Amino acid sequence: MILARAAAICICLTAAFAGAAVAQTAAPAAPQSPAVTWDRTANIREAAERIGLIQRTRGAEGAIKHIDACYRTHGLASAYSAAFEGCIAQDYMQTKLLTRIYGRLKPEELRKIGAPTADQMAQAMGRRVVAAFSQYKVSAADADAFKSEVDKVGLPVFLKTVFPNSAAEVDALGNKFNETGKNIEKN
Repeated sequence: MILARAAAICICLTAAFAGAAVAQTAAPAAPQSPAVTWDRTANIREAAERIGLIQRTRGAEGAIKHIDACYRTHGLASAYSAAFEGCIAQDYMQTKLLTRIYGRLKPEELRKIGAPTADQMAQAMGRRVVAAFSQYKVSAADADAFKSEVDKVGLPVFLKTVFPNSAAEVDALGNKFNETGKNIEKN
C-alpha cells in the first residue's frame, strides 16, 4: 500500500514538473525559457535552509503559510526571478517531506486530524508548480532540470535543517537516489 501510494506520488510530482509542456501543441519553435541570471544552486540551497528553519521552528503550518505568502508576493513580478524560483523549490521540498510522512498514515487517521492525504497534497503541489512555471513560460525541460537540482542540492540541506540530529542518515540517503531523483531503494 505504501509503495503504491509512493509510486502515485512520484508520478504526480513528475507530472507536475513536466506538466507545463504537456498542454503545448506542436509549434514551429518552442519559446525560450526565461534566462536564469542567478546562481541557481546557491538559491536552492538558501531556499532549503529558509524553509527548513521555518518547518523546524514553526511546524508544517508555518512553512505552508510562508510558501503561500512567497507565491503571492513574488508571483506578482513581471519576470521570472530567483525569489520566485525559491518559492517553487520550497513548495516542492516541503510537500515531498509531508507526503512521505502523511503517506504512512491511514486515511481514517488523516480524516480524524483534518489533514489531506499524501496524494491530495502531491496533486495540489503539482497544480501550483505547473501554474508557477506556466506563468513565466518555463519549458518542461528546464522545469525537469530544476527539479533534479532541488533533489540533488536542496533536499539534503532541507532535511538536515529540519532534522539536525540526523545529518548522517540524510547523507546516507544521497546514495539511494539515482540521477532522476527517484528513490531506488527496495522497500
